[in-house]
Amino acid sequence: MDFTDADPKSAVLSRYEQRIAFYWSAGKYNGRAYKVTRYLLTILGAVLTVVSSLSSANFVKGKLAVAFAVLTPVLASGMAMVGGISQAFQWGGAWSDSVIMAMRLERERDRITVTPEGTLDPVKEMAILDDMVLGETQGFFQRLFGSGGASLKSDSTASVR
Repeated sequence: MDFTDADPKSAVLSRYEQRIAFYWSAGKYNGRAYKVTRYLLTILGAVLTVVSSLSSANFVKGKLAVAFAVLTPVLASGMAMVGGISQAFQWGGAWSDSVIMAMRLERERDRITVTPEGTLDPVKEMAILDDMVLGETQGFFQRLFGSGGASLKSDSTASVR
């Protein structure tokens, strides 16, 4: 959106709508990824238990015994890969953070929507939005990598709040 053509309140609300849509979309993706990996781990774990039990059973002989002996470590490595990927991308935490952030942004958007036209400070409102997004992004990287860069306060202009 070209902010020069819009009234300030519409510009602020448009930016909120864009960010809200992003966080809801990210939340859906992360929720789906989290559920899929949890289901995969549960199914692979159950199948691994059955296969490893059958591979050690005395009544399983010949090619079937070889298949079970090969399948056991393959399933175990599959579980390790799914678990590692799930751990690396932290879809559960990202899902939660995305949904919470979308709801916080909706609350701020609603506050701006009912704010009387003459009392709205669009510069301050944009700074609040930017600081909220920056804070969430910083938290995401801190959770993922253990570091998030410089403190939010050093970049913050929301102190005008």
